[in-house]
Amino acid sequence: MKDLKTKSGTKTKARLTPKKIEGLSPYSKPALRSEAFARALTDAKSCVDDRDRLQTLFDEAARKAATVPRDLFKEYWPYLQTMLRLVRAHHREEYDQVTHDSLLWIVAALNYLVDPFDLIPDKTPFLGFIDDAAVVEFVVDRTRQTLDDFMTWETGPR
Repeated sequence: MKDLKTKSGTKTKARLTPKKIEGLSPYSKPALRSEAFARALTDAKSCVDDRDRLQTLFDEAARKAATVPRDLFKEYWPYLQTMLRLVRAHHREEYDQVTHDSLLWIVAALNYLVDPFDLIPDKTPFLGFIDDAAVVEFVVDRTRQTLDDFMTWETGPR
């Protein structure tokens, strides 16, 4: 435990309560608190139900994913690819088993990925995609079951 000083100058022990621990988790990453992520979420809300915008987003995100360094995304790289395939299948009306909330988070992650002016601009050498990877990681953690269900559907008989 950590020592904290009170106003009177005495030391007390700080305890992390579940609420404090929760507050430290995923939203503690700067990319998730950024205006760029807020913008990506807002754009996702209007994009989810607009077939043309969803197609445009898919095309841009697929092009961008082909150019980003995979090693930054680590074990989340296959899930980024799954997000793309899920959005394409949903857009083509081949797959409708995704909740609106999960689709919203996935579309927000793809919006963030294609935004060249996010928290760390993509043209910044060595660092430009670190924030993108953090957002993808966060969204994968939130929607992992949805993505896993989609992969099961994808590989099963239709």
